[in-house]
Parts: sequence; structure tokens; C-alpha cells
Amino acid sequence: MQPHTPPITDTGVAAAFAAFPEPVRAALLRLRPLIFDTAAASPGVGRVTETLKWGQPAYLTAETKSGTTIRLGQPKAGGYAVFTHCQTRVMPEFAALFPGDFTFDGTRAVLFPDDVAFDEDKLRLLIRSALTYHLPPPK
Repeated sequence: MQPHTPPITDTGVAAAFAAFPEPVRAALLRLRPLIFDTAAASPGVGRVTETLKWGQPAYLTAETKSGTTIRLGQPKAGGYAVFTHCQTRVMPEFAALFPGDFTFDGTRAVLFPDDVAFDEDKLRLLIRSALTYHLPPPK
């Protein structure tokens, strides 16, 4: 477990992770610490709340309202995904930074096949962008 990653205390979230098939569950459980660590390293974000939204583990900045929700899940086509709110600029801006590096589901998700590992450094940028979405840009 990473230094800033709390244990899963929400029984619904624990059940959602348990319901994912391997290797999806393993990949999503590797993404979870990245969210908490990125939040801890991002000024203005505060504590991240872990809950369920649409049956998926979801991460919110409930205390500071600095960001938009991040969800982890499995798309209908398989694999695993990181979802953000489709009406934000988060995914389009990330896609513009890495146009050929990822597979996107429109403005709502970055998709990964079951057997493909994620690029932690690049995904940290996506996560930071979502967690700080409502903050003014740095000067």
C-alpha cells in the first residue's frame, strides 16, 4: 500500500472491487493508490472521498470541491478504464497531450485492454487534472 492510500472502508466499494474479474481488479487496485498519492501531492485538493457512483468506485474532492469525479471501472467491451465527467475538459485535454498513446471513449474515459499496464506518469497528469478541475490555473 502506498503512503497516502487508506484502506477501503466503504463496503459497497469493497464489493465493487471484489466483483471485477481478474486481471481487471488487479489493474484497478493499482490505479487506486495513484489517485490518493496524486491528491496528497496536489495543493488545494484535500482529502479524497471514496464512494460508489453508478456502481463503480468513485473518487471525489468533497471537502474542497476542487475537482470533478474520477471513476474506475470495466467498460462493456472489456478491459478497464478511468472515467471522468464527460462534460468537462479533462479527457479532451488529456487526449490532446497524448493523441496516439491511449484509446479514448469520447470525452468520458481512457480505456485499457486487460493485459496492458498503464503509464503511471501520464495517468498522474489525468488524475491531477480531474482533482484540480475547479481550481484556478497555477500562475
